[in-house]
Amino acid sequence: MSGLLAYVSRRLAVTFLILLAVSFAVYLIFAFLPFDPASLTCGKNCNDPGIIEANRIRLGYDKPFYEQYWVFLVGLFAGRNYGEGAAAIHCAAPSFGYSFQQHACVTDLIGEALPVTLALAIGALVLWLILGIGLGVLSARFRGRVLDTVSTIFVLIGTSLPTFLTGLMLIIFVVIKWHLLPFPAGGYLSPFEDFPGWLNTMILPWITLAFAYAALYTRFVRSQVIETSTEDYIRTARAKGLSEGVILGKHTLRAALAPIATMAGLDFAGLMGGAILTEAVFNLPGLGRLSLGAVLDYDLPIIVATTLLAATIVVMMNLVLDLVYAFIDPRVRV
Repeated sequence: MSGLLAYVSRRLAVTFLILLAVSFAVYLIFAFLPFDPASLTCGKNCNDPGIIEANRIRLGYDKPFYEQYWVFLVGLFAGRNYGEGAAAIHCAAPSFGYSFQQHACVTDLIGEALPVTLALAIGALVLWLILGIGLGVLSARFRGRVLDTVSTIFVLIGTSLPTFLTGLMLIIFVVIKWHLLPFPAGGYLSPFEDFPGWLNTMILPWITLAFAYAALYTRFVRSQVIETSTEDYIRTARAKGLSEGVILGKHTLRAALAPIATMAGLDFAGLMGGAILTEAVFNLPGLGRLSLGAVLDYDLPIIVATTLLAATIVVMMNLVLDLVYAFIDPRVRV
């Protein structure tokens, strides 16, 4: 137990240092871009020197880089005020900045977009794991037969079609031509306000993402199951007279799922950064659309915040996977 606690402590310390280094690198990159960030706070065609200078002072761009970065770090834990006196704008912790383009604290904008992306990522994850693992196991179990051929065709189509084309085809056929689902008018709905409407809004984006990822997982699971089936302990289990179902469920699939868990965790973390194309096709106000809008509008605080958030999610997911492996396999702690 002490070994596990020591390993967890080490991993937490390393993760903290990595997050600090990532935040510094991201802040450094955007701080030294070849343009004046203050000139982007009042629109693309802003040419009023007074407004630009006032915004530069309010956002702290007039200070040295190291002081800007320190104020940014403090704001993450204690919040931050932009400006002074009655005109000051307060953004509560964790403060990622203030968007003059949207006249809102970046944290509030992320707080509105994050639940949409989280719902999209979780729903797609569940679907692609069920479909990908199921088809992969069946394909390996009936290798060389009709089911294996069907899964191979599914893999080829799924890995070839881009997600935006899959989404458009679903809208054209499922909604417009076949009328299997009503068109989600009015944009995103909260599941706490209208659960059936929320399902209607999310089902096609889930299928769009799951279709692409399930194809990759089908191929990966198939190869893992086939490779594991050739191990000596699997032959020993067959020699003992165990049924193929027991061998598959208790031995083959259990061993093959370890790398699948790593793959799923990292894919989920990457998706939490925002599924830009899928969110754009289905008009979902998630992190992907927020990031894309920030790039088009030159909204630097949002770009920095979403970049940091995506990197943080990936780093934290790596930490979770390391801790899960350390709990399952004591050899990882060494």
